Order: sequence, then structure tokens, then C-alpha cells
Amino acid sequence: MGENKDRMLAGEWYIPDDEELQAASQRRAELCAAYNAADTAPAAERRRILGELVGELGEGVTIRPPFRCDFGTYLSIGAHTFINFGAVFLDAAPITIGRNGQIGPNVQLLTPTHELDAERRRAGWEKAVPITLGDNVWLGGGVIVCPGVTIGSDTVVGAGSVVVGDLPAGVLAVGNPARVVREL
Repeated sequence: MGENKDRMLAGEWYIPDDEELQAASQRRAELCAAYNAADTAPAAERRRILGELVGELGEGVTIRPPFRCDFGTYLSIGAHTFINFGAVFLDAAPITIGRNGQIGPNVQLLTPTHELDAERRRAGWEKAVPITLGDNVWLGGGVIVCPGVTIGSDTVVGAGSVVVGDLPAGVLAVGNPARVVREL
């Protein structure tokens, strides 16, 4: 494994523009294109493509195209999770989604972060921090989950919310930034 991939997977600052990471991104681009084009193909063919793309794919997972990700390899999606149209999962760090999740349309799960220092940012430095969603999490349409966030099981996040910090289990959170409004 190359130095930048090692650094990426360790959660350290890395340069994403290297041959190994570009090859992995090309693989992802081809598989995402095939999956998105297979919208009307038999379910077994769509599942086969997802099985090649996604690192861990639980039984009964549904992902409606179009679907985009950084690598796919670092995604773990629990059984019976439903992901609606337009999902963008930037998995430069692991993204773990529990069982029976409901992901609304145009949801973004974003693990990469960039340097605040302008010179290092121009040089291309970034790092990625994992995202974890517990079982039975429901993210409404257009929710954005930022790097390093954990959302506890049975939590609901209202449409259009931006989640910048961890949310406990069993709550309703809404807004930008998302705030807990009540227990469920």
C-alpha cells in the first residue's frame, strides 16, 4: 500500500492525488456508472454491481440510483437499509450505516476535511474522519453529515439539517447546525 493511502486510512493528512488512490477512484467511477445505468436491470444484476462496489453490504439493502461515493470499499451498510435517490457518500474514511436505516434523497455523508491553512489547502492536503450511523437511523431529505459524526440508534434527523457533532440515540434533531429538539 502506498504512503498516501496508508495515511488516509490512518486518519492522517495525505495528498489524494496519487496513482494508487486515483486507480481506486477510477474503479469506483466505473462501478457507480454501471450501477446507475442498471436502474431497470434485474435486481440480481444491481445487487452484483453493489456487491463489487460496497465493502460490506447487508441483506436486503436498497440503493436508488443515482448513487455516488469516493471509493465504495470503505462503506458498510447494514441489512434492510434503504437509501433514496442522489446519495453522495464520500468514504475516504469508513462510513458505517447500521441495520434498518432510512436515508432520504440527496443525503450527503462526508468524511473528508481540508486544511484551514490556505497554503496547505492549495497544496491539496486533506484527511478523513469516519462517520457512524446506528441501527434504525432516519436521515430526512438533503441531510448533510460532516466528518467524524456518530449518530445513535433510533435517531431521526429532519430534512435539510447539517449534522456537525455527535447525536445520541433515540432523539429528533433538526436545523443547521442540527440540534436535539426532543427524545423519541
